[in-house]
Amino acid sequence: MKHAVKAAEAAEMIPDGSSLLIGGFMGVGTPHRLVDALVARGAKDMIVIANDTAMPGKGIGKLVTSGCVSKVIASHIGLNPETQQKMISGEIEVDLVPQGTLVERIRAAGVGLGGILTPTGIGTLVEDGKQTVTVNGKNYLLEEPLGGDFALIAAQQADYVGNLEYSLTAHNFNPIMAMAGATVIAEPQTIVPVGVISPDSVKTPGILVDHLLERAH
Repeated sequence: MKHAVKAAEAAEMIPDGSSLLIGGFMGVGTPHRLVDALVARGAKDMIVIANDTAMPGKGIGKLVTSGCVSKVIASHIGLNPETQQKMISGEIEVDLVPQGTLVERIRAAGVGLGGILTPTGIGTLVEDGKQTVTVNGKNYLLEEPLGGDFALIAAQQADYVGNLEYSLTAHNFNPIMAMAGATVIAEPQTIVPVGVISPDSVKTPGILVDHLLERAH
């Protein structure tokens, strides 16, 4: 049985300077209560690994606005002008990674691979400083695994032992990130008895989940 914790308690578990895998696509599938708790406690120097930084006032955008973030590794920042402004001013370091490469690097960390081979970026600035591998006459970049100190993920439901079920587009990053975080904190909408979630619907087994947030009120 997992002991459900309050969002503020979970935020206190996360030291300043931690690398955070945060689920979500433009805020959909992001653990909003946990993000709010990090802002409230005044988190600093966080390295955020995510698909994007959402928008000002939404999801990861709140962390950016509040000065909680020192570095972002994401596939795009196009809909958050505050991230762009802080990148230009040097307040935030931004590492843009093609979306497919980003999720595969996270997956590689989760399953214990030494990296992935991808043709994306060959012949561009992305290639600088990276190892090139030739397979059957075709060149690929070796992209290294990308894990995090914490994976902060949102789920539709959790059961009492931490098995997680996701809804719709929240499947995009959350299950992959749950494998790649050294400590996994899940924010479910509801917490139900074991057996309520069909085994076929469990996308993240409870053995991977370290902490559950209390259900949403």
